[in-house]
Amino acid sequence: MRSLLGTSTATQEKGATIVIASWNVNSIRARLEHVTTWLKSRSPDVLLLQELKGTEFPSEVFKSLGYESVAVTQKAYNGVAILSRLPIEHVSNVLSGDESDTHARYLEVIISGARIVDIYLPNGNPIGTEKFDYKLAWMERLITKMSQWKADGVPTVIGGDFNVIPEDIDCHKPASWLHDALFQPEPRALYRAMLTLGYTDAFRSLHSEGGQFTFWDYFRQAFQNNRGIRIDHFLVSPSLQLGVAACEIDKGPRALSKPSDHTPIVLTLR
Repeated sequence: MRSLLGTSTATQEKGATIVIASWNVNSIRARLEHVTTWLKSRSPDVLLLQELKGTEFPSEVFKSLGYESVAVTQKAYNGVAILSRLPIEHVSNVLSGDESDTHARYLEVIISGARIVDIYLPNGNPIGTEKFDYKLAWMERLITKMSQWKADGVPTVIGGDFNVIPEDIDCHKPASWLHDALFQPEPRALYRAMLTLGYTDAFRSLHSEGGQFTFWDYFRQAFQNNRGIRIDHFLVSPSLQLGVAACEIDKGPRALSKPSDHTPIVLTLR
């Protein structure tokens, strides 16, 4: 893993890369074996985790595999963590703009000269409630931060569970999601506003085909029939756009016994 900040032309020509993965594990306690097995197999430089669902985080387990970790947890709900093979400078676990917001949904760090942000964006269901209002307000606060980050020039990667289906192509059957918060015009417009700022949806920048999903419900054999949605994303700042070498969805963990309903998405940057 090499620095994303100030990388020399010579280093770029040698093909140096950094691999950053993101995975909503839907309980780290329930999925710990899945995560450790996947780390041993794929060995990403950085792994962003969401929906830890508990106050205890197994940092020693990951340390034994060569990963430092930072986590922000919450009893029974939410929770995000970042694992890294290189030292982590913990910047913040609070998304500014609402001092009353105590949800464990945000983690900002510096790794090897780059800002890496792990988010678990609010679900927002049901529509027409304070939960939906909270989702929209959270996204607006994130956009404010993204504007500030663009101005400061530090290479930035924002990854995690955005709980937004950006376009019709990002779900198996749009009609099934018309009344869900993830598919409403307001959050979709806010997601597009992030792109308008100059950030790039890494996966969609490389893949134009449909049927590419990161989440499948547990019911009605949704995964077996590929009835899913794409809601786990990586957004990269303008300075990193040309460095996006690959962004792939690894469906393997979703096929395991007792899986998370999400599967990892893996970003490779030159």
